Amino acid sequence: MWDYSEKVKEHFFQPRNAGVLEGANGVGDVGSISCGDALRLMLKVEPETDIILDAHFQTFGCGSAIASSSALTEMIKGKTLDEALKVSNQDIADYLDGLPPEKMHCSVMGREALQAAVANYRGEVWSDDHEEGALICKCFAIDAVMIEDTIRANNLSSVQDVTNYTKAGGGCSSCHEGIEEILVKVMAERGDSFKPGTPAKEEAKPAGMTNLQRIKKIEAVLESVRPQLRRDGGDIELLDVDGKTIYVSMTGACAGCQMEALTLQGIQQKLMEELKEFIKIVPTKAGALSRASCNP
Repeated sequence: MWDYSEKVKEHFFQPRNAGVLEGANGVGDVGSISCGDALRLMLKVEPETDIILDAHFQTFGCGSAIASSSALTEMIKGKTLDEALKVSNQDIADYLDGLPPEKMHCSVMGREALQAAVANYRGEVWSDDHEEGALICKCFAIDAVMIEDTIRANNLSSVQDVTNYTKAGGGCSSCHEGIEEILVKVMAERGDSFKPGTPAKEEAKPAGMTNLQRIKKIEAVLESVRPQLRRDGGDIELLDVDGKTIYVSMTGACAGCQMEALTLQGIQQKLMEELKEFIKIVPTKAGALSRASCNP
């Protein structure tokens, strides 16, 4: 598991300013549950001075996402909007006494939510719908503009860095070539040259972990959630592991349940924590994979 600072743990177990903010006049929504993290930041701004009187958040995500959101609300209260907009994602990480590299995307999400909330208060349009840049990572819906801005702001120099800060490239890995092209461009601007790392297949596996060890870890995580699923009359079965995609079958009462998506999201988060990598869990009916492999 990752080594979290005491301040990250504190803001996770005892988050500040969590929940709905009554009378909020600036609201920013970023991320999506389907991509693993979602954040709503709510601001109460005094119109005469543009000072943020209060800030609350609602977060769906891992402990680092909750801690980053909690820290952000504490950091920006009492600041003017312009002062708050100077808070960078690195400032959020520093406030928490650091975040694991694989969790830096949580601080980036907080920074984006702040920009969205301020734009909402000012009656401006803040959009992350890829109108400005081509969609690079389809797994996590990350566009070229966000990748470029994040590389510049954090002086990134590898595909793994980009994945840690944005999630881009953490799914099927098919976008790694596109990320490398952006790295070449942005690093050239600062006088550096991009040095390609290891191939995506090799980069996906933690050092020293064999395929068998990786599958055993996946099975152990699934086994840990089975008691809860079985209490509700359901279960989960591991069907296949293909790189960063894990195919499972939901059975019994879990199959087709209205909460299936949220259940799978929780399991996916547990798997990412254990494997220390971004993976995608895909629900598939038992037998579907073998039938597909028989088709010409």
